Amino acid sequence: MSDPRQTLIATVPDSAAGRRFDAVLAELFPDYSRSRLAAWIKSGDARLNGEQVRPRDPVRGGESVELNVVLDTQTHAEAENIALDILYEDAEVIVLDKPAGLVVHPGAGNPAGTLVNALLHHDPSLAALPRAGIVHRLDKDTSGVMVVARTLPAHTSLVDQLSAREVHRQYLAVVVGALVSGGTANAPIDRHPRDRLRMGVRDDGKDAVTHYRLRERFRAHTLLECRLETGRTHQIRVHMQHLKHPIVGDPLYGGPLKLPKGATDGLVEALRGFKRQALHAETLEFAHPVSGEPVRCTAAVPADMQHLVGELRDDSRAAADAGR
Repeated sequence: MSDPRQTLIATVPDSAAGRRFDAVLAELFPDYSRSRLAAWIKSGDARLNGEQVRPRDPVRGGESVELNVVLDTQTHAEAENIALDILYEDAEVIVLDKPAGLVVHPGAGNPAGTLVNALLHHDPSLAALPRAGIVHRLDKDTSGVMVVARTLPAHTSLVDQLSAREVHRQYLAVVVGALVSGGTANAPIDRHPRDRLRMGVRDDGKDAVTHYRLRERFRAHTLLECRLETGRTHQIRVHMQHLKHPIVGDPLYGGPLKLPKGATDGLVEALRGFKRQALHAETLEFAHPVSGEPVRCTAAVPADMQHLVGELRDDSRAAADAGR
C-alpha cells in the first residue's frame, strides 16, 4: 500500500511565464484534479519558490514548485468479502451494479458492510486512492450502476468528466401522479434549513438540473426516465418532490401513500410493501480514462421495481377493461 503523503517537486518551464499558477500546476501534476490542486494551493500545500501564493498569481518561469500531496484514502476501512455484481472491469476502472440496501461509504452507524469494504476485498490497492476510488455515490436504497477508479489518473479523469457534466447518468423512477409530458427541473439544492437529514430546493443552493421524460404512464403514477446534468445529494428525489410528483416509497420526500380509486389488490399490496425510493440508476456512460473510448453500462431493473411496475400495468389494464 503506497503512502498517501508525499512531496513532489517540479520546475516551472520558461514557456509558462505570465500564466496563472493554478493552470501551470495542473499541467505539471496532471494526475490530480484541478479542484484538488486548488484546495492544496489554498491550504499552502502547493507552494511557489517556498511561498504560499494565490491561484491567479502569475509565474515567471524557472521557479520551483513544491506539492505536498495528502490524499483522503480509505486505509481505516477493513476489507470484507461482500459479493459485487461487476458489469465491466479493466486495469483502470470497475463498473458495478449496486443493490438497494448497500451503503456506499462507512460512517456513523455503518462502520462495516459497505461498498467500500467490498471494494477493498476485491482490490486491496484501492486503499491508496481517495475514497477507495469512488467518484460518485448512490443513496443506500437506490440501486444501479456506479463507476470506481482503480488508479489515480483514472480517478482524476472521472472527477473531471463529472465536473464538466460529460458523464451520462440515466435513472428510472416511479413517481406519484400521471404526468402528461417530460421536462426539466432546474432548481438549486442545498441542505434543508431545519432538518439536517434532508436536502431541499433553496434560492441560495447549488445549481441542480434534472431532465426527465415519460417512459410509461399509468392511472395515477408514472415511470420516468431521469437524466442528471448535475449530481447533488438526493437530487432526483428532491426535484420530484418539488414538482409535486414524489418518488414512490421515498421515506424522506415521498409523503403519504396514494392509491388510485379502485386499485387492484395486487397494486395495493405492492405500493404498501415498497419501503424504499423506487429509483434505479439504469445507465452510465463515460469516456475511458486511457483510451477515451465510450464505456456504456446498463444495470437491469431490480426485481422489486419490476414487480411494482408490473402491478401498475395490471391495474391500468383492469381499469381500462372495466370502463369498456
